[in-house]
Amino acid sequence: MTYSSPSPPEHRTVFRVTVLWDDEAKVYVATSDDLPGLVAEAETIPLLENEMRALVPDLLALNKVAHSSRVRLDVEMKPASLAIELAA
Repeated sequence: MTYSSPSPPEHRTVFRVTVLWDDEAKVYVATSDDLPGLVAEAETIPLLENEMRALVPDLLALNKVAHSSRVRLDVEMKPASLAIELAA
């Protein structure tokens, strides 16, 4: 008989991001109080997600934000929300 202990839950650092639609510029805008300097704009949510994936690792390093090896962005968006997993 073999026994394996359950693997420990993966530790993640979670940052909150707010996404608003800018009707004048026709873009989604992402900002975060948790990540100083995060301001991303894109015409679609997938493009905005790509922009955040590119910006967040640099912002974590520049701001010397302590984080685990796994980063999660909890995105609040009117009227919906989503979560983006990042490997930092």
